Amino acid sequence: MTAPTITGQAAKAARSTTAKLDPRTLTDSAADLLNAMAALPADHPSRAALRDQAIEAWLPLANHLAHRYSGRGEPTDDLAQTAAVGLIKAIDKFDPSRGVDFAGYAIPTIIGELKRHFRDRTWDIRVPRRLQELRLAISDANSSLLQTLGRSPTVADIAAHLNVTEEEVLEGLEGARAYNAVSLSTPTGDGDRPTELGDMLGGEDGEFELAELRVALGPALATLDEREQKILTLRFYGNLTQSQIAEQIGVSQMHVSRLLTRALTKLRGQLDGTY
Repeated sequence: MTAPTITGQAAKAARSTTAKLDPRTLTDSAADLLNAMAALPADHPSRAALRDQAIEAWLPLANHLAHRYSGRGEPTDDLAQTAAVGLIKAIDKFDPSRGVDFAGYAIPTIIGELKRHFRDRTWDIRVPRRLQELRLAISDANSSLLQTLGRSPTVADIAAHLNVTEEEVLEGLEGARAYNAVSLSTPTGDGDRPTELGDMLGGEDGEFELAELRVALGPALATLDEREQKILTLRFYGNLTQSQIAEQIGVSQMHVSRLLTRALTKLRGQLDGTY
Protein backbone atom coordinates (compact mmCIF):
# COMPACT_ATOMS: atom_id res chain seq x y z
CA MET A 1 0.00 0.00 0.00
CA THR A 2 1.45 3.35 -1.03
CA ALA A 3 1.67 6.26 1.37
CA PRO A 4 -1.08 8.88 1.16
CA THR A 5 -0.22 11.72 -1.18
CA ILE A 6 -1.64 15.13 -1.89
CA THR A 7 -2.71 15.47 -5.49
CA GLY A 8 -4.38 17.91 -7.83
CA GLN A 9 -6.09 20.90 -6.32
CA ALA A 10 -5.26 19.70 -2.81
CA ALA A 11 -1.53 20.00 -3.49
CA LYS A 12 -1.98 23.60 -4.55
CA ALA A 13 -3.99 24.32 -1.43
CA ALA A 14 -1.41 22.64 0.80
CA ARG A 15 1.27 25.01 -0.48
CA SER A 16 -0.81 28.06 0.30
CA THR A 17 0.14 29.92 3.48
CA THR A 18 -2.97 32.04 3.46
CA ALA A 19 -5.59 29.31 3.87
CA LYS A 20 -8.04 30.17 6.65
CA LEU A 21 -10.57 28.01 8.38
CA ASP A 22 -13.82 29.69 7.47
CA PRO A 23 -16.81 27.93 9.04
CA ARG A 24 -18.82 28.88 5.98
CA THR A 25 -16.61 26.52 3.93
CA LEU A 26 -16.96 23.69 6.43
CA THR A 27 -20.70 23.26 6.07
CA ASP A 28 -22.73 20.28 5.03
CA SER A 29 -21.31 20.59 1.52
CA ALA A 30 -17.88 19.47 2.80
CA ALA A 31 -19.44 16.50 4.54
CA ASP A 32 -21.41 15.74 1.38
CA LEU A 33 -18.12 15.19 -0.47
CA LEU A 34 -17.23 12.42 1.97
CA ASN A 35 -20.69 10.90 1.73
CA ALA A 36 -20.46 10.94 -2.05
CA MET A 37 -17.05 9.25 -1.90
CA ALA A 38 -18.34 6.54 0.40
CA ALA A 39 -21.27 5.83 -1.91
CA LEU A 40 -18.97 5.01 -4.85
CA PRO A 41 -17.08 1.75 -5.44
CA ALA A 42 -13.35 1.91 -4.69
CA ASP A 43 -12.47 1.76 -8.39
CA HIS A 44 -14.99 4.37 -9.54
CA PRO A 45 -13.30 7.04 -11.73
CA SER A 46 -14.98 9.88 -9.84
CA ARG A 47 -13.57 8.94 -6.42
CA ALA A 48 -10.16 10.53 -7.00
CA ALA A 49 -11.67 13.90 -7.88
CA LEU A 50 -14.03 13.78 -4.89
CA ARG A 51 -11.10 12.85 -2.65
CA ASP A 52 -9.09 15.86 -3.85
CA GLN A 53 -12.06 18.15 -3.27
CA ALA A 54 -12.60 16.75 0.23
CA ILE A 55 -8.92 17.25 1.08
CA GLU A 56 -9.03 20.84 -0.11
CA ALA A 57 -12.29 21.53 1.73
CA TRP A 58 -10.94 20.26 5.05
CA LEU A 59 -7.30 21.33 4.66
CA PRO A 60 -7.83 24.56 6.67
CA LEU A 61 -8.63 22.37 9.69
CA ALA A 62 -5.28 20.59 9.29
CA ASN A 63 -3.48 23.92 8.86
CA HIS A 64 -5.09 25.27 12.02
CA LEU A 65 -3.90 22.30 14.08
CA ALA A 66 -0.42 22.44 12.53
CA HIS A 67 -0.17 26.11 13.50
CA ARG A 68 -1.00 25.26 17.11
CA TYR A 69 2.11 23.04 17.17
CA SER A 70 4.45 25.61 15.61
CA GLY A 71 7.32 27.31 17.44
CA ARG A 72 8.79 24.05 18.76
CA GLY A 73 11.80 23.70 16.52
CA GLU A 74 10.13 22.17 13.47
CA PRO A 75 9.64 24.06 10.16
CA THR A 76 6.09 25.31 9.65
CA ASP A 77 5.94 23.74 6.19
CA ASP A 78 6.86 20.33 7.64
CA LEU A 79 4.12 20.60 10.25
CA ALA A 80 1.57 21.63 7.62
CA GLN A 81 2.55 18.68 5.44
CA THR A 82 2.38 16.30 8.41
CA ALA A 83 -1.06 17.58 9.37
CA ALA A 84 -2.17 17.18 5.75
CA VAL A 85 -1.03 13.55 5.81
CA GLY A 86 -3.10 13.03 8.96
CA LEU A 87 -6.08 14.63 7.23
CA ILE A 88 -5.68 12.35 4.21
CA LYS A 89 -5.52 9.29 6.45
CA ALA A 90 -8.71 10.44 8.16
CA ILE A 91 -10.46 10.98 4.82
CA ASP A 92 -9.35 7.60 3.49
CA LYS A 93 -10.48 5.74 6.63
CA PHE A 94 -13.63 7.72 7.43
CA ASP A 95 -16.89 5.78 7.36
CA PRO A 96 -19.96 8.07 7.31
CA SER A 97 -22.23 5.12 8.13
CA ARG A 98 -20.90 5.11 11.70
CA GLY A 99 -22.73 8.36 12.35
CA VAL A 100 -19.67 10.30 13.55
CA ASP A 101 -19.05 13.89 12.47
CA PHE A 102 -15.92 13.98 10.29
CA ALA A 103 -14.31 16.82 12.25
CA GLY A 104 -14.55 14.77 15.42
CA TYR A 105 -12.87 11.85 13.69
CA ALA A 106 -10.22 13.90 11.89
CA ILE A 107 -9.00 16.07 14.78
CA PRO A 108 -7.53 13.23 16.90
CA THR A 109 -6.10 11.63 13.75
CA ILE A 110 -4.31 14.83 12.72
CA ILE A 111 -3.08 15.54 16.25
CA GLY A 112 -1.78 11.98 16.46
CA GLU A 113 0.14 12.42 13.22
CA LEU A 114 1.71 15.66 14.49
CA LYS A 115 2.74 14.05 17.77
CA ARG A 116 4.22 11.10 15.87
CA HIS A 117 6.20 13.56 13.74
CA PHE A 118 7.79 15.08 16.85
CA ARG A 119 8.58 11.64 18.27
CA ASP A 120 10.20 10.47 15.04
CA ARG A 121 12.16 13.63 14.33
CA THR A 122 13.55 14.04 17.85
CA TRP A 123 14.09 10.39 18.77
CA ASP A 124 17.82 10.79 19.47
CA ILE A 125 17.62 14.00 21.50
CA ARG A 126 18.13 13.75 25.23
CA VAL A 127 15.21 14.93 27.33
CA PRO A 128 16.14 18.39 28.65
CA ARG A 129 16.17 18.52 32.45
CA ARG A 130 13.74 21.45 32.33
CA LEU A 131 11.16 19.28 30.53
CA GLN A 132 11.73 16.37 32.89
CA GLU A 133 11.09 18.61 35.88
CA LEU A 134 8.12 20.32 34.22
CA ARG A 135 6.50 16.99 33.36
CA LEU A 136 6.76 15.87 36.99
CA ALA A 137 5.42 19.21 38.21
CA ILE A 138 2.44 18.95 35.85
CA SER A 139 1.68 15.45 37.08
CA ASP A 140 1.75 16.62 40.71
CA ALA A 141 -0.35 19.69 39.88
CA ASN A 142 -2.92 17.58 38.04
CA SER A 143 -3.38 15.31 41.07
CA SER A 144 -3.48 18.22 43.53
CA LEU A 145 -5.94 20.32 41.53
CA LEU A 146 -8.19 17.34 40.92
CA GLN A 147 -8.68 17.17 44.69
CA THR A 148 -9.00 20.89 45.39
CA LEU A 149 -11.20 21.77 42.42
CA GLY A 150 -13.35 18.67 42.53
CA ARG A 151 -13.00 18.31 38.75
CA SER A 152 -10.37 17.69 36.11
CA PRO A 153 -8.08 20.74 35.90
CA THR A 154 -7.84 22.61 32.62
CA VAL A 155 -4.57 23.62 31.02
CA ALA A 156 -5.21 27.13 32.32
CA ASP A 157 -5.67 25.76 35.86
CA ILE A 158 -2.37 23.89 35.70
CA ALA A 159 -0.55 26.85 34.15
CA ALA A 160 -1.80 29.21 36.87
CA HIS A 161 -0.92 26.71 39.60
CA LEU A 162 2.64 26.37 38.30
CA ASN A 163 2.97 30.02 37.24
CA VAL A 164 3.84 29.06 33.65
CA THR A 165 2.14 29.62 30.29
CA GLU A 166 -0.37 27.23 28.77
CA GLU A 167 2.04 26.51 25.92
CA GLU A 168 4.69 25.50 28.48
CA VAL A 169 2.19 23.10 30.01
CA LEU A 170 1.63 21.45 26.64
CA GLU A 171 5.37 21.33 26.03
CA GLY A 172 5.80 19.56 29.34
CA LEU A 173 3.01 17.11 28.55
CA GLU A 174 4.61 16.20 25.26
CA GLY A 175 8.22 16.41 26.38
CA ALA A 176 8.67 12.98 27.89
CA ARG A 177 6.89 11.26 25.02
CA ALA A 178 8.24 13.36 22.16
CA TYR A 179 11.88 13.19 23.23
CA ASN A 180 12.02 9.76 24.87
CA ALA A 181 15.03 7.95 23.41
CA VAL A 182 15.50 5.40 26.18
CA SER A 183 14.72 1.77 25.42
CA LEU A 184 11.84 0.36 27.43
CA SER A 185 13.98 -2.73 28.02
CA THR A 186 16.65 -0.71 29.86
CA PRO A 187 17.41 -2.47 33.20
CA THR A 188 16.64 -0.31 36.21
CA GLY A 189 16.74 -2.78 39.09
CA ASP A 190 19.56 -4.40 41.02
CA GLY A 191 20.15 -7.76 42.63
CA ASP A 192 17.94 -10.78 42.12
CA ARG A 193 14.88 -8.85 40.95
CA PRO A 194 15.88 -6.87 37.85
CA THR A 195 13.30 -4.43 36.54
CA GLU A 196 12.95 -2.97 33.07
CA LEU A 197 11.99 0.64 32.46
CA GLY A 198 8.86 -0.44 30.61
CA ASP A 199 7.60 -2.18 33.75
CA MET A 200 7.68 1.13 35.62
CA LEU A 201 5.61 3.16 33.16
CA GLY A 202 1.98 3.87 33.89
CA GLY A 203 -0.87 3.65 31.41
CA GLU A 204 -2.38 6.39 29.31
CA ASP A 205 -3.63 9.35 31.33
CA GLY A 206 -6.96 10.53 29.96
CA GLU A 207 -6.68 13.85 31.76
CA PHE A 208 -3.40 14.65 30.00
CA GLU A 209 -4.94 13.65 26.67
CA LEU A 210 -7.73 16.12 27.34
CA ALA A 211 -5.18 18.78 28.26
CA GLU A 212 -3.38 18.24 24.96
CA LEU A 213 -6.66 18.43 23.09
CA ARG A 214 -7.57 21.67 24.85
CA VAL A 215 -4.34 23.38 23.85
CA ALA A 216 -4.34 21.99 20.31
CA LEU A 217 -7.82 23.35 19.65
CA GLY A 218 -7.23 26.52 21.63
CA PRO A 219 -10.15 28.80 22.51
CA ALA A 220 -12.53 26.77 20.35
CA LEU A 221 -12.72 24.00 22.94
CA ALA A 222 -13.40 26.55 25.67
CA THR A 223 -16.81 27.18 24.09
CA LEU A 224 -17.87 23.69 25.16
CA ASP A 225 -19.10 22.97 28.64
CA GLU A 226 -17.30 20.46 30.86
CA ARG A 227 -19.64 17.60 30.00
CA GLU A 228 -19.25 18.15 26.26
CA GLN A 229 -15.46 18.16 26.65
CA LYS A 230 -15.60 14.95 28.68
CA ILE A 231 -17.81 13.23 26.11
CA LEU A 232 -15.45 14.18 23.28
CA THR A 233 -12.50 12.83 25.26
CA LEU A 234 -14.22 9.55 26.05
CA ARG A 235 -15.33 9.12 22.45
CA PHE A 236 -12.18 10.05 20.56
CA TYR A 237 -9.40 9.33 23.07
CA GLY A 238 -11.05 6.65 25.18
CA ASN A 239 -12.55 5.01 22.07
CA LEU A 240 -15.77 4.34 23.95
CA THR A 241 -19.01 3.74 22.10
CA GLN A 242 -21.93 6.09 22.62
CA SER A 243 -23.64 3.41 24.71
CA GLN A 244 -20.58 3.05 26.94
CA ILE A 245 -20.37 6.82 27.37
CA ALA A 246 -24.07 6.96 28.23
CA GLU A 247 -23.59 4.34 30.93
CA GLN A 248 -20.56 6.13 32.35
CA ILE A 249 -22.13 9.58 32.62
CA GLY A 250 -25.66 8.44 33.39
CA VAL A 251 -27.68 9.57 30.37
CA SER A 252 -29.29 7.85 27.40
CA GLN A 253 -27.37 6.87 24.28
CA MET A 254 -29.60 9.18 22.24
CA HIS A 255 -28.71 12.08 24.52
CA VAL A 256 -24.99 11.31 24.12
CA SER A 257 -25.48 11.35 20.35
CA ARG A 258 -27.13 14.77 20.54
CA LEU A 259 -24.39 16.12 22.82
CA LEU A 260 -21.66 14.86 20.50
CA THR A 261 -23.32 16.41 17.48
CA ARG A 262 -23.80 19.72 19.28
CA ALA A 263 -20.21 19.78 20.57
CA LEU A 264 -18.71 19.02 17.16
CA THR A 265 -20.92 21.61 15.50
CA LYS A 266 -19.69 24.20 18.00
CA LEU A 267 -16.06 23.26 17.35
CA ARG A 268 -16.46 23.42 13.60
CA GLY A 269 -18.02 26.86 13.87
CA GLN A 270 -15.37 28.19 16.24
CA LEU A 271 -12.33 27.03 14.27
CA ASP A 272 -12.31 30.10 12.06
CA GLY A 273 -8.60 30.21 11.27
CA THR A 274 -7.72 33.23 13.43
CA TYR A 275 -4.67 32.47 15.52
